[in-house]
Amino acid sequence: MPELPEVETVMRGLAPSMEGAVISTAQINRPDLRWPFPDNMSERLTGARVLALRRRSKYILAELDRGETLLVHLGMSGRMTVSGDPLGQFVHDHPAHQKHDHVVFDMDNGARVTFNDPRRFGAMDLIATDGVEDHKLLAVLGPEPLGNSFDENYLIEALKTRNTPIKSALLDQGIIAGLGNIYVCETLFRCEISPKRKARELAKTQIASLVPVIREVLQGAIKAGGSSLKDFRQANGELGYFQHSFDVYGREGEPCRREKCEGEITRMTQSGRSTFYCSQCQR
Repeated sequence: MPELPEVETVMRGLAPSMEGAVISTAQINRPDLRWPFPDNMSERLTGARVLALRRRSKYILAELDRGETLLVHLGMSGRMTVSGDPLGQFVHDHPAHQKHDHVVFDMDNGARVTFNDPRRFGAMDLIATDGVEDHKLLAVLGPEPLGNSFDENYLIEALKTRNTPIKSALLDQGIIAGLGNIYVCETLFRCEISPKRKARELAKTQIASLVPVIREVLQGAIKAGGSSLKDFRQANGELGYFQHSFDVYGREGEPCRREKCEGEITRMTQSGRSTFYCSQCQR
């Protein structure tokens, strides 16, 4: 599933073609994805101007001039790609319609935005803009890890009574919004913390050390256009490249890259997800 860097990358790629533009037509090719689409979705979107795009956790939010905001979740395999962009950001013309092109926006500037989702775990909803933060998917989220409200004091307080492994605690979207499996594994490696350690047993200095590293890992991934493992593509159809910088994720059995460490990367399952770490230098 795309994590914060991938969603941020897609949002930034969509912005030049969508912000300030009008959705000339909104073509909805099926009644649902993970959940049913909102009532009269095509009519509510057609003719609406996109005022601004932003990301909240793993969701893209498009504020419209009609007092509503379009919420988009990419799910496991969803892609939002742009073609025919008049700004010259994307060189390819509009492609032929594909089997899993479930939602297509034709913008008044000539751009076309296509939501393709083979596995249909994605979602879209329309929310009253003045109530966005109260939406059931957003109200439960913790602070953004790249925002000002996420700092050492916050994380120390949030984890002090958590009796779960630190890996599981960092994946809790109510504690940190948008942080996913790949980037938690990479963060814990850089901080030399075992993913098996109980969150509440970590020293305050260890918890504090996580904050700048989480930001460093996420910003590095965004700069690289995200990580492309299976389905992820940027808005221009290109792959992300951060997977080439992984220290532990997906490297089971390979030697640890930390200088003077003779360990190798181990994989285990935590809460149904693969965890990659070095048992020798992550304590």
